Order: sequence, then structure tokens, then C-alpha cells
Amino acid sequence: MSATFVAPATLDEVLVAIAAGAVPLAGGTDLVVGHRQGKRPLPDAVVAIDRVAALKGITTGDTTLTIGAFTSHDEAVHDDGIRALFSAIADASAIVGSEATRSTGTLGGNLMNASPAADTVGPLLCHDAVAVLRSTIGERRVTIMDLLVGPGRTSAEPGELLTAIEIPQPLASTGSAYVRLEYRRHMEIAVVGATALLTLAADGTISAARISITALAPTIRRVPEAEAALIGRLPDRAAADEAGRLAAAASSPISDVRGSADYRRAMAAVITRRAILAAAARAAGSPVASPASDSTFGAQS
Repeated sequence: MSATFVAPATLDEVLVAIAAGAVPLAGGTDLVVGHRQGKRPLPDAVVAIDRVAALKGITTGDTTLTIGAFTSHDEAVHDDGIRALFSAIADASAIVGSEATRSTGTLGGNLMNASPAADTVGPLLCHDAVAVLRSTIGERRVTIMDLLVGPGRTSAEPGELLTAIEIPQPLASTGSAYVRLEYRRHMEIAVVGATALLTLAADGTISAARISITALAPTIRRVPEAEAALIGRLPDRAAADEAGRLAAAASSPISDVRGSADYRRAMAAVITRRAILAAAARAAGSPVASPASDSTFGAQS
């Protein structure tokens, strides 16, 4: 057990505790499970952040959506602004763990855990999200791409706490989707995942694209080759197939009990294609129910 546990009500108190060596505890879904499975010991000192109002809430501004680090997956799923304009985040949040996990686990915790299979990180990456990190000596902003440095590792400095995630409002005619290969509906870890964000021009062609892959590399990452292949093209099956092949070629999966590297690479092409087509449909104003994984499987071959 941890020797010290504190639960302050202010952000300043939390930051002082972290500066002294305490580990922040949000939902605790990864920390507790990891301890029970013998993967990691509990830290000597823990500071709970659930009482800090400054870390909660979703705020929609004229140019930016701000998500408090303590926002739960369930809150993200049911937020009208996220569902309408940041659909990939809703897709991912809707399939994290079980209902109990989604009501307890947080977007901030999912991001800072830095798992290569974290569902919400790909959507945040494609939506150009920025992590707001704060310590007792100041505050800085880091892009999600620069935050993720390896499996379970971020570029956050000792003493820094993620306080919020800032996301620019998307352009008109933009749609996004996150699709995950899953063997079961609940309590699944992504075997393969892909996020697509597309903006359509007036003539229906793709004017901007973001593609990221999940559980296919040491960190969740974008695929510039797949993005470039989509620009200027209609978002049809042929374009999605080509981008999917490029995403598969850019992946470097491992083999484990959930699937071989060859299987994951083959599925990367399929899952990326489905994410692209779902994002394109949303960008064009066609309804695609969330989570997109449920909508795309069975609807596409």
C-alpha cells in the first residue's frame, strides 16, 4: 500500500504534493489494475485530484474546445459538442473498457498513461490537441505528438501535471472517426485502431486529412504518407484503400496473444479504410452512429 495519501481541494496544493514526489491519481483504473496484475507497485505517495474543480469540465469557446484533465470518458461520450464536432473522441471514449471504467477513467489519465493501444489518443492527435502541463514553477503547452515519446512514457517533466487538453475548433465540412478492431465489445484492448479526420472542399474532394494508427507502433502516430495520398481526391473506396495500404506499410506491430504482427498489419489496412469512409460520411453530413466501430463492422467488407 501507499504510505501517504492526500486529497486536496485546490490545484496549488496538488502541485505542491507532486513537486514533493507524490503521484497524481485520477480515476485509478490503470494504476489499480496494474498493481493487481503485479505489473507495477503502488507509489509511496499518492495525491488524488478528484476534488479539484479546476481540472473538471468541458468548455466550448469560439476557437478552442477545452477538456479538463479529470473529464471522464462517459462525460465525453455524452457531450453534445464533442459528439457533433469531435466525433472520433466520442467514438473512442464510448469503447474504453466497461461502463464502470468509462465513468471512472479520465481522458487525462488515458493520455498520460501513454499506452500504444490507448483509444482516445489517436483522435486527440488527429484533432491537433495540445496538452496543458502545469507545475509549481509555471505552465506550458505541448502538442500530443511531442508529448508521446515511448510506451508508457511522455515528455512531461517531474512535477508537471496535465491540467487540460485544448483542441482547435475544426473547419466546416470536417468529420472524424475512430475505428477499432475488437474481438468483444467490453473490456477490450485495441488490437488495431485507426483514426481519420477529413475536411471536404466545395467540390467534394478532400482538402485536408489526418490519419493516425493505434496499437501498431511503439507510440500512437500519424501517417503522413496516407494523408498525402488522400488530398485532392474524392473520399471513395479506391482512395480509402490506397491510404489504408500506406498506413499498413507504415506500421511496425508486435506479435502477442492478441494477434500476430502480420495479422495486425493486414488489419491496419482494413481498419484505416473503414475509419476514412466513416469520417468522410460525417464530413458530408451523413449520419454515422457513435461508436463508429459498431457502425462500420458489417456495413463494409
